[in-house]
Amino acid sequence: MDKRVYGVLGISSIMANWNADFSGNPKTVENGDIYGSDKALKYPMKKMWNDEGKKVLYIKSMRFSDGALIPKTLKERYEELFEVDDLKDCKDSKEVLGNLMSAVDVKNFGATFAEAKNNFSITGAVQFGQGFNKYSDTSIEEQNILSPFRDGKKKEGDNGKSEEARNTTLGTKIVCDEAHYFYPFVINPLAYKEMQELGIKNSEYTQEDYENFKRTAIVSATAFATNSKEGCENEFAIFVETDAKLYLPNFTEYITFEKGEELNIINISKLSEILNEVADRIKDVEIYYNPYTTELISGINNEKRYNIVTQKEV
Repeated sequence: MDKRVYGVLGISSIMANWNADFSGNPKTVENGDIYGSDKALKYPMKKMWNDEGKKVLYIKSMRFSDGALIPKTLKERYEELFEVDDLKDCKDSKEVLGNLMSAVDVKNFGATFAEAKNNFSITGAVQFGQGFNKYSDTSIEEQNILSPFRDGKKKEGDNGKSEEARNTTLGTKIVCDEAHYFYPFVINPLAYKEMQELGIKNSEYTQEDYENFKRTAIVSATAFATNSKEGCENEFAIFVETDAKLYLPNFTEYITFEKGEELNIINISKLSEILNEVADRIKDVEIYYNPYTTELISGINNEKRYNIVTQKEV
């Protein structure tokens, strides 16, 4: 692929928790701004690829050990995925690297692989930034949840004696009432140039790889429905294809989000000014958004707009 791609993926979260910290609260930086990590965005993509039967290395998988269900190690996952009896017997690093690059998540996002004397650090062709919430009126809601079961452990009562619990337990669910995350990304197919020169199999980032990434990127959050993620959807995406030597800034710095009277408003007019200045070096611009909920303010020369729900041109 002889081009770079710059873009943004937008995720809406309505009464949901897109990315929680270890306390269960939405992740925040020191000043209180809510954000989602790149891992939160990559996981639904990897889950979607895995469900489609594609090779995904860095995803949790389980096995039984002495009757207990435990996660597999990276070595065990590799051996399962590439039908290897024992990774320790694989002396050919070129072969191991070729296998790694055949995994769709490694091909896109890279990998750190240090197993059985095979130590590789692969910088992915696709690099994401952190996704900051651009809706200023987000509030965090805590819901009490009543369990149908009581705690079976005995506790010390007021009289000093051990007593059984008489009531069912309480839990909590923490969500954002409304948040809108915007993730910047860049795709650099030259990231694997050295591996190609070394003759590593599967190391070229192709147009087919890019199309697969794009297809998954605009739907995977919507498709991934867990208890905390139900209510999280893909609501925006922009893909700007440029020549291989054009270097552009982080797009999310030039995007704003606000609530209109009837529709949400995503404004990328400042980004339009930058892109129109280098229009002769831009090959294609595709914008996906939800016209049922969102008004898009743009102005990029020759942009193509698509309905992110139907995939049809607007």
